[in-house]
Amino acid sequence: MELNISRLRKLLLMLVMVFSFTMIHAQEKVVTGLVTDANDGMGIPGVSVVVKGTTVGTTTDIDGNYTLSVDDNATIIYSFVGYRSQEIVVGSQSQINVILSIETENLSEIVVIGYGTVKKEDKTGSVTSVSSKDFNKGNITSPQDLLVGKSAGVVITSAGGAPGSGSTIRIRGGSSFNASNDPLIIVDGMPIESVGNNVSGSSNALSFINPNDIETFTVLKDASSTAIYGSRASNGVIIITTKKGVKGSPLKVNYTGSISVASAIDYVDVYSGDQLRKIAVDHPVLYDPLNYNKLGTENTDWQKEIFRTAISHDHNLAFSGSKKNVPYRISLGYTDQTGILENTDMQRYTGSLNLNPTFLNDDLKVNMNAKFMMTNNNFGDDGAIGSAISMDPTQPIYDTNAPEFGGYYQWQKYGAGLGTPNPVEQAKEVNNKSDVYRVVANLKLNYTLPFLRDMQANLNVATDYTESDGQNNRPITSPSTIVSSWGKLSDYTAKNKNNLLDFYLNYKKEFNEDNKLDLTGGYSWQHFERESTDYTRSIEDADHPLQVDKNTASETENYLVSFFGRMNYALKNKYLLTGTFRYDGSSRFSEDNRWGFFPSAAFAWKMHEESFLKDVDAVSDLKIRLGWGITGQQDISDNDYPYQPQYISSEQGYYYPINGQFTSTLRPNTYDPDIKWEETTTQNIGLDFGFLNNRINGSVDYYFRETKNLLNNVTIPSGSNFSNRLYTNVGSLENKGFEVSLNFVAISTPDMSLNIGMNYTHNDNKLTKLLLTDDPNYIGVPEGSGMTGVTQITRVGEEAHSFFVNKQIYDSNGKPIEGLYEDIAGKGGKISGDNANKYIYHSPTPTDIFGLSARFNYKQFDMSTSLRANIGNYVLNQVAAGASYDQIQQIGYWKNMPTNLSKTNFVKRQFTSDYFVENASFLKMDNISAGYTFNKFAGKDINARVSFTVQNVFTITNYSGLDPEVGEKDDRFGVDNNFYPRPRTFTLGVNLTF
Repeated sequence: MELNISRLRKLLLMLVMVFSFTMIHAQEKVVTGLVTDANDGMGIPGVSVVVKGTTVGTTTDIDGNYTLSVDDNATIIYSFVGYRSQEIVVGSQSQINVILSIETENLSEIVVIGYGTVKKEDKTGSVTSVSSKDFNKGNITSPQDLLVGKSAGVVITSAGGAPGSGSTIRIRGGSSFNASNDPLIIVDGMPIESVGNNVSGSSNALSFINPNDIETFTVLKDASSTAIYGSRASNGVIIITTKKGVKGSPLKVNYTGSISVASAIDYVDVYSGDQLRKIAVDHPVLYDPLNYNKLGTENTDWQKEIFRTAISHDHNLAFSGSKKNVPYRISLGYTDQTGILENTDMQRYTGSLNLNPTFLNDDLKVNMNAKFMMTNNNFGDDGAIGSAISMDPTQPIYDTNAPEFGGYYQWQKYGAGLGTPNPVEQAKEVNNKSDVYRVVANLKLNYTLPFLRDMQANLNVATDYTESDGQNNRPITSPSTIVSSWGKLSDYTAKNKNNLLDFYLNYKKEFNEDNKLDLTGGYSWQHFERESTDYTRSIEDADHPLQVDKNTASETENYLVSFFGRMNYALKNKYLLTGTFRYDGSSRFSEDNRWGFFPSAAFAWKMHEESFLKDVDAVSDLKIRLGWGITGQQDISDNDYPYQPQYISSEQGYYYPINGQFTSTLRPNTYDPDIKWEETTTQNIGLDFGFLNNRINGSVDYYFRETKNLLNNVTIPSGSNFSNRLYTNVGSLENKGFEVSLNFVAISTPDMSLNIGMNYTHNDNKLTKLLLTDDPNYIGVPEGSGMTGVTQITRVGEEAHSFFVNKQIYDSNGKPIEGLYEDIAGKGGKISGDNANKYIYHSPTPTDIFGLSARFNYKQFDMSTSLRANIGNYVLNQVAAGASYDQIQQIGYWKNMPTNLSKTNFVKRQFTSDYFVENASFLKMDNISAGYTFNKFAGKDINARVSFTVQNVFTITNYSGLDPEVGEKDDRFGVDNNFYPRPRTFTLGVNLTF
């Protein structure tokens, strides 16, 4: 019996196996089909047709046809470079035809705008979105550097090459003269403090965002898209969106790391020790046996002594996925960036958390964001850069016989204000450090109302808290102190708080196929608080009493309260209408001027949807946009109370001793009770286009912007307001220009692709009014003073910050004649160079800007590059202008000079000569990067990508200085005065995904 049962079991098992085998073969079938293009209906050759989870597959033939043997329960993946992939379950189908949409078309792409989103095809304003795949590559620690050269109309100029340095961002030129020209920055729905109002101890207001966490930049440029932000939107808006988890996705771990090597590209060409000793003998102005004996015997290259090869590294670890239908992303980052200037570096620790759970059957959507940043900055002393150019190259670095200077060589009379400080001591012995802590967090709630399913209620509560403390100290052995010859101690602290509450309702309704309505209306409240202290003094001991240079403390705040609304209406998916408004109230203005109304309107016509173009296969997108709007600028000064009378701390040196402590005195400050925000009206006309299935696409925009109530510091009757100068609304300014963006897919095959993007911007800036009444004798607002004199001016009819210089006269050989300028004022004889004999000579702002980027893929190899060109920008080469023979030998000490002194042989410095205003047009390759991706790395479920990137690859220019791209320094723009040079950086990176 047992034997029969055993045989029966074996028989049954064999029957099951045979049946299963039969069923399996019964389920196998041959599937055929055609893969076509969504736009023209043509078959697509070379499409990959693969059974999901296997290596079984084929490709379509030249007509787009395919044949594949599969099971009923198989899923087929259809993919091709440049198209969106599709997955289809076979089931009972034996013929599966597939239509693929072009990936580059992106007409259904969602674009983030103010308080909502819109399909890219339905936008009516001038809006540019740049995603992570298009970001600049390399050792990038500042988020704004990802965007350089990527968007028409956006100019980003870094302050220099210092670790973590910030940038000046301008969108369509500046809309102001004295107030802020910085755009409004919004990070995950949180408008942050103006980039220009950075907390003490931090060189970059955006450094709290790890660049690896950023998903997209969206740039709102015209008033029809920015007016919903009202009194802060005259300079454009940049919306930064960070990466999030995806619902239903498994855990994914990503590590990104890099190591970088940076070095100075070049140095200012100065005389060597031997050359200076020869000049001292050969030049009659310099030779004096007594002074000659003060020259040393060395050949010290001071620039090479203060610069170094810098090694930096960066690490980022991110966890993303979905747990119990709660999408999440957690990231940690560490950056250690070493500067090429000795004693400069930055260490940054970042963390971010993003949770996106949904509740109540997805009716309640929650978005929680938190970002943390801790930065240790070591700023060093970039004044050593100028000292390295000027310091006598015949002297040694160290002097063991000078203990009073810490063993460094110093000119003995430096304490009397003479001589160049030792650059090595200046760079290494300073203790100029800060610690900055920042937390930015917000909670967004989106609730679909159960009684009105087309209505959503949105609440956004956010906070931004920054705290910093730092010091800038020098020992008693350092001669380069600003307080006294007995060291310097300087301590400062700062706290910035920014709290936000937004509440708005959004109603979306499609009444039929022809009518779509999107309404938004809400309320916003934002409160800014700032506290700071600053105490600078000498080192005190029994022989040296305390000398106080600065002892201040401040506490200030301001509020913004707003009501806003927007309507988007689409008729027949052809005609689009947008209207917005914002009603803003700012505590910075009196009750009479506190509230402002900022409206905008835009219209777009999707011509390609019309019957006369709908069947034209070559045209895939053609849309005309018209926009108008008014925006404001309430960030008018560092003073939160410009309309109120107030007392402020006195200038340096005015202190009164109280109980052994030196306390600064107070003085009344000028104020304008009627001051109000600047107001900018913008008109924009644009054309969006796409051809050949959008393989060629782009846009063209023309804009005109006029700013009224422009703020200027004007003369008033003495005694009328504590001063004879008043900061008030008196002027106007115009910006006009056009932008072109062009993208095309040059190559698109299964194994190879080439995407090229280009943009072009032309902008004209002109002041049209600077006084309440016209004054023919008013020369404008001069810039520059003291040793260098007035060298720039802002004048009616000209660009802001134009160069204001003397017209140089040349001899028959084309060489400038020292001190001889054209007699513009008609005084005759040798012109002294006063303002009456100066004229407007070019501007530091480029008239034309080009950007070019390319991305190439061949199988698993990729390569990308970005280039920029500025045309028509000029720079005042103040390094060269300060070169003269009388400066080489001063009373008791010698100086070095740039070798271009031999081109002029000037005995006296000529800071105001137009000879030193140089054309600084340039072409730069910002970066070039190559990478290779390893799928299933080491036989495991790991994807790995290795890359090599070079930044600051080359610069083509006729400018004679080190770098034609001169940023803003000491409130001067376009003046080359020894800024921290941008290095060339080589970066080796790795990206691992588990």
